[in-house]
Amino acid sequence: MASILVVDDEGQIRFILKRVLEDVGHEVRLASNGNEAIISHNQQPADLILTDLMMPEMEGLETIMELRRKLRSKVKIIAMSGGASTNLVGARMLGADAVIAKPFDISELLQTVQDMLERD
Repeated sequence: MASILVVDDEGQIRFILKRVLEDVGHEVRLASNGNEAIISHNQQPADLILTDLMMPEMEGLETIMELRRKLRSKVKIIAMSGGASTNLVGARMLGADAVIAKPFDISELLQTVQDMLERD
């Protein structure tokens, strides 16, 4: 299926997302912050990046900006946040292809992932 990079500072969230996405056939790599995500994506580009917005070191909005503006990456990005909805609006404005508010339903997440991977 697809190569997906999950970026979240919460280990339990990373573990759950990895398990759920692998169960439907995706190859999943993990990063705990934006810096790790940028390095990982540069070494082995992902088809899709799922990133939290509130993280230490390099948070999700910075990560999206880095991918879109500096690296000119066309990778599909889904931003996730349990914070203010303005964070999700900001993520869309900076280049996220889709946003999901935490807590989310796993079926909603899987549908969003599928929709993103089917887009050109």
